[in-house]
Amino acid sequence: MIGICQLAVETDKAANVKKALRLIGQAAERGCRIVVLPEMFNCPYTAALFPQYAERWPEGPTLQTLSRAAAEHQITLVGGSVPERDDSGNVYNTCFIFDAAGRLAGRHRKIHLFDVNITNGTVFQESATLTAGREVTVVTTPDITLGVAICYDVRFPELARKMAQLGAQLLVYPAAFGPVTGPAHWELLMRMRAVDNQVFVAAAAPALNPQAEYKTYGHSLVVNPWGEVIAGTDEQEGLLTAVLDLGRIGKVREELPVLRHRRPEIYP
Repeated sequence: MIGICQLAVETDKAANVKKALRLIGQAAERGCRIVVLPEMFNCPYTAALFPQYAERWPEGPTLQTLSRAAAEHQITLVGGSVPERDDSGNVYNTCFIFDAAGRLAGRHRKIHLFDVNITNGTVFQESATLTAGREVTVVTTPDITLGVAICYDVRFPELARKMAQLGAQLLVYPAAFGPVTGPAHWELLMRMRAVDNQVFVAAAAPALNPQAEYKTYGHSLVVNPWGEVIAGTDEQEGLLTAVLDLGRIGKVREELPVLRHRRPEIYP
């Protein structure tokens, strides 16, 4: 079972982490073996603020807390994303993944930075304060092999296909779509990536905070390999859970063998 923690992000980092811990605990109590947090769950989604909230691995307080929570509840914890500062001073939008012993199992630095200017809509420039990652992230756990990407990464089908080719059965997207792109593309994109690759997709969003400068869409969801939404929620804070029947992957791929029918010699 997978649990998605949809929490409303505030300016207080400690308060955000406390909310996350509460929802992680609830997910573990319900029997979730994989728990996912949203994008930038410990700070406001504001480019100018990312450097102020940035933490280093492994001493960052948020990261240490996530490690302990994974070990305490014996879960795979996909830690949404936080601003991460490396030894060179670069800041990344990074997802830290911890195994059931609290060890770092993987780290995904957002590859595609969200630099957009939508007429009468969202204006955002992540590259003003963030550096782009360069690595595809696939992590094998005792329960499942999962690929992790962040928000805007979902719009690039090549990345999802690469994760599937590396064995991912579940694609996890911590994300923070807004009120313009959310209603238009959120569910559509998640279902597309599931259908394209015949895998499960889990999308973890922050809940709507009406007082925030950047209004998030919420609507965390889980999609099966046939493209059906098997669990979803609205914009409110809460916990979403779903059971992943991994046998469905093989059944769908056998009945509709899209991946076997690929002709990469034509489109390398």
